[in-house]
Amino acid sequence: MSELRQIAFYGKGGIGKSTTSQNTLAAMCHYYEKKILIVGCDPKADSTRLILHEKAQSTIMQLASEAGTVEDLELEDVCKPGADEFHPDNNDITTGYINCTESGGPEPGVGCAGRGVITAINFLEEEGAYDDELDFVSYDVLGDVVCGGFAMPIREGKAQEIYIVMSGEMMAMYAANNISKGILKYANTGGVRLAGLVCNARMTDKEYDLSKHLAKQIGTQMIHFVPRSNHVQRAELRRMTVVEYSPSHDQAMEYKELARKIIANDLKVIPEPLEMDDLENLLMEFGLEEEADEENLGKKEEEA
Repeated sequence: MSELRQIAFYGKGGIGKSTTSQNTLAAMCHYYEKKILIVGCDPKADSTRLILHEKAQSTIMQLASEAGTVEDLELEDVCKPGADEFHPDNNDITTGYINCTESGGPEPGVGCAGRGVITAINFLEEEGAYDDELDFVSYDVLGDVVCGGFAMPIREGKAQEIYIVMSGEMMAMYAANNISKGILKYANTGGVRLAGLVCNARMTDKEYDLSKHLAKQIGTQMIHFVPRSNHVQRAELRRMTVVEYSPSHDQAMEYKELARKIIANDLKVIPEPLEMDDLENLLMEFGLEEEADEENLGKKEEEA
């Protein structure tokens, strides 16, 4: 039995992190027969919907509120098996499987959502969710790591390998760099490492080269460049991953290759985050933006 690997997908909101992570984990199960537990750490509870074929899974925090306290819950209350080929009892396509759980959080505008992540992970550990059969535990974590709760997989050393989903857009790169700062902060105490950037393409100019260069600058790798494809949306409308919806499609093959690279990956580093000025210089270096004179800052194109 191989050692359990705990990984996490971080990334800016709206970058396609949950879609990328679910398709990648589905590929790990479908093509490579890996046994996986997904721990959704986003209050939207959308980290498992494509695996379960559901709108949203009932969360640990929601169920705890209904039951009274989290101590009143059982593991089977909060941990659901994947649908169809991802179910542990279905070996028609793969001997792998995916189990799913979502931490959840309070109602919008009330309380601390990050606290839900802490409560959920502690509960799963105490109830034996990380059993000996598993090959991977994967955390799907909301956005930046400015909140201590959402930083828990990094801070407490739960996830040893961090994969940052980004694109060639400025704010996605900014978020990737900021997450790298969080990894750096806890690298020596928790043992967490940056394992690579996943570029979820937005088809911006020179996106591949820019993403690869950013990865090099912060001391890591662009582990895969995922091209944009409408097939992802077609599958999502059916609440499915591309891997399950159309396993021989070119886009499914992209996720298969990303899954292979993660399984084989042994490049895990302490990152060297950039300063904000260096990020802007990177965009200018690749010709995406001309350096603005001081007097032109804040002016419209026709005014400059």
